[in-house]
Amino acid sequence: MPRFVTDSRPISARHPITEFYREEFIKHHRCLQQQRPYYSEDAITDVEAALTRIMSQLEHLCAKDDADRVVSSLLKKFDVVTGLSAWSDPKHTH
Repeated sequence: MPRFVTDSRPISARHPITEFYREEFIKHHRCLQQQRPYYSEDAITDVEAALTRIMSQLEHLCAKDDADRVVSSLLKKFDVVTGLSAWSDPKHTH
């Protein structure tokens, strides 16, 4: 299984929403890594595979008319696993 690699490219002004979503999925991956001791290796592998698949298709997903709905739904599903939204610092919310 290939390791999850973050994209170190600078944020593109042409595709800011894609880069925003990419950063959100990266946050979920980091959160998952912090919780690694609490999940089985199979569960980690499955979630990482899903993250890798989504990241590779993100530009395509963001080009669709219903991109916000689709990608937001995917992020919510990952949040169920990682609990990232519960980790957010309330001082940094808008």
